[in-house]
Amino acid sequence: MSHLSTTRATARRLTITTAATAAALVLTTGPAAAHVEVESERAQALAENVEVSFDAESESSTAGITQIRVVLPAGIAPADVAYGEGPKGWKFTANDDGYTVKGPAVKAGANAEYSVVVKQLPDASELAFKTLQTYSDGRTDRWIELDESGEQPAPVLKLKAAAAGAKSASPTPSETASESASPSAEEPEPSSSPVAEAETKGDGGLSTGAWIGIGAVVVVAAGGAFYLVRRRGAASA
Repeated sequence: MSHLSTTRATARRLTITTAATAAALVLTTGPAAAHVEVESERAQALAENVEVSFDAESESSTAGITQIRVVLPAGIAPADVAYGEGPKGWKFTANDDGYTVKGPAVKAGANAEYSVVVKQLPDASELAFKTLQTYSDGRTDRWIELDESGEQPAPVLKLKAAAAGAKSASPTPSETASESASPSAEEPEPSSSPVAEAETKGDGGLSTGAWIGIGAVVVVAAGGAFYLVRRRGAASA
């Protein structure tokens, strides 16, 4: 095989390998690495006075988490939720559709862990807690997608079936208002909170998956350019 043929074959193999690697990167892009976890030792439908713990993972190495805004799932009224434990100096405030815990920024790169106590869990198989996580630099991560395979899934608590004889307590007057006021993934939260503005500015509007996809395209383009340069150089030799 001539030197020219060998050079062209090598360039073709390099281009194919680069494209395959980029494609694999795009196809395997799943949910963002960081997210919010929720758990409870008494995760059972209609259970009463249940402590629910949250672990908001940090996605920033330069700014600390300062606020967690949660939209409660249907069946849990803000008045039926009390604060448990959380970062030092953080305080709990009930909202129309959920609650907010906030305070001094935790250490940059550290998770924000806290818990609440729910008067009674609803008769459901799972509960999604849409969460807005704000940092000291104004950035807000929106963990609100109800699709668990999405890029920004809401934390979901799986519930066991209700115990035999368990009954639902009477709903509080604020429960209906809570359900109707809950924002969807496409709608900002009520204007009474500054989080809605922060989440449109903080991360430039691109998710982790989007940035990875852009990087993959750049890699493919670079591979193609390398092939063309080698081909022209071999032709002129």
